[in-house]
Amino acid sequence: METYPRKTLDKLVEEQITRWQSNRKRKYKKPIRPVITISRLPGCGAWNIAKQISADLEIDFFDQAIVDEIAKNADVSRRVVETVDEQDNSIVLDWLSVLTAERHLWPNEYLDQLTKLIGTIGAHGHAVILGRGASYILPKEICLRVLVVAPLELRIRNVKDTYGVSEKVARQNVMNRESDRVAFIRRYFHADMLDPVNYDLVFNMEMNEQDTVVEMVKVVYNTRKWYKYNVK
Repeated sequence: METYPRKTLDKLVEEQITRWQSNRKRKYKKPIRPVITISRLPGCGAWNIAKQISADLEIDFFDQAIVDEIAKNADVSRRVVETVDEQDNSIVLDWLSVLTAERHLWPNEYLDQLTKLIGTIGAHGHAVILGRGASYILPKEICLRVLVVAPLELRIRNVKDTYGVSEKVARQNVMNRESDRVAFIRRYFHADMLDPVNYDLVFNMEMNEQDTVVEMVKVVYNTRKWYKYNVK
């Protein structure tokens, strides 16, 4: 997972809120602003894929560090939620109501903060969201759901080479993070993270290059017939 210096992360969050506050003044006709959600096993290079997609499409990028930073700060979370107008807020509440009913979610303070945040990002749209269950929170009609995987030994080697750690440390890191991610989705969304039925595209990085995967995602994103939800 990518990490940021404290000041850099705070700045990224503040800049995003400022952009959303500015965009709130715009009036959209039938706000179809799709997002791309990317789930991944650790060590697949999914962060680089997600970052490149967002840069090429010129849309916002949210990884786990950014989402966690906003979700854990009540004041920042409140400011984020307030960046959507009444129309979009109504849409977000509808999404979350359906999510709670369909997945039989139990009330939970963290889950409440997380789903409101992801819902807000989805309402603003035009974004890539890496991890944090976004594929299970947002309705499939407005997001392109991607899963990135690779064989265990390849992922261990990637982590070993990227971070300059021993194979033992890399293996433990990969296996612990994989276990945490699978458990996170099971605990909060009662789903199997590795079930391909939960996604629109699944990429195995053993035989695929990053640039190829990025181009394929962009083609689907740009040619898909997006669901046009009604504006109340």
